Amino acid sequence: MNDRFKKGATMSSEVQRKLTTILAADAEGYSRVMQADEVRALGSLQAARSVFSKFIQRHHGRIANTAGDGLIAEFPSVVEAVQCAIEVQQELSSKRNDPGGALHFRIGIHLGDVMVDGDDLLGEGVNLAARLQAMAEPGGILISQQVYDQVHAKLTVGFDYLGERRPKNFSEDISVYGISNGKRNRRSGKGKQSPPKARPPQKADPEAQNADNLRERVVRLTALGGAVWVALVVIDLVTGPPFWAHFPGIILAALLSLYAAPLIAGQRFSIPFARGLAVAGGLILVNLVTWNGYFWAMWPAGALVFIEIMRHLAVSRR
Repeated sequence: MNDRFKKGATMSSEVQRKLTTILAADAEGYSRVMQADEVRALGSLQAARSVFSKFIQRHHGRIANTAGDGLIAEFPSVVEAVQCAIEVQQELSSKRNDPGGALHFRIGIHLGDVMVDGDDLLGEGVNLAARLQAMAEPGGILISQQVYDQVHAKLTVGFDYLGERRPKNFSEDISVYGISNGKRNRRSGKGKQSPPKARPPQKADPEAQNADNLRERVVRLTALGGAVWVALVVIDLVTGPPFWAHFPGIILAALLSLYAAPLIAGQRFSIPFARGLAVAGGLILVNLVTWNGYFWAMWPAGALVFIEIMRHLAVSRR
């Protein structure tokens, strides 16, 4: 709607800026009503403008621009602007069966910086109010985050947080709120309040992520290795003695332990020591299944323990 205002505006050389509350309103389906009955449409528009004018004056605002079936108004008070919009929608709703009540208006309100050219208002603040109006439902009111921050604790109406939306021709999303037109009380808790402040995204811990990925792979490999070993045991049983399936089982277990050494080590052992334990465990199992009365696996296991003790001593001296 505000694009029509911009095209017809001629800016003077004495343009000023100010912070103000902008209310943008536009009739829904006015062209359709006009095509069906021009006289009725004009009467409805005039009656609606009279309602807007009455409440805008009552709340100390002023109409800055009108074009076709819409208008732009400004208010020195954010609370007064929102209260005005609520009362206008209530009044229009109560006159829905009257000749002036055939039109449904959308309203958008924004608190922002505008340029003043005579009596006219221009700039991004006006554009945003107009975009909020265009996103509203017929008979509805949408407000920006800036307006919500000023009024949510001062008005006993419901506020619905509608999420982040991208207005047409804007480069960034904005937070949008709807007003329940007085049908709900803000203190009742039925209306949604301001969205929780977004926490900065937590940076993923690379070490924890790698450990989780390794743990998942170990689980998958354990399941696969177990299935392979069971298949070998079945083949061994079918083919008869001698029993040989324990050897590939020991090899698979040792290889899996070597792969999972970082998980086994944790904070207590070094990864080389954990891998050494895997090798020693494999050798001990081989020693047991091939037992001939001599426990030879104690030597490599003892060597690993000695190496780890020396490593701890070296670290403690630093």
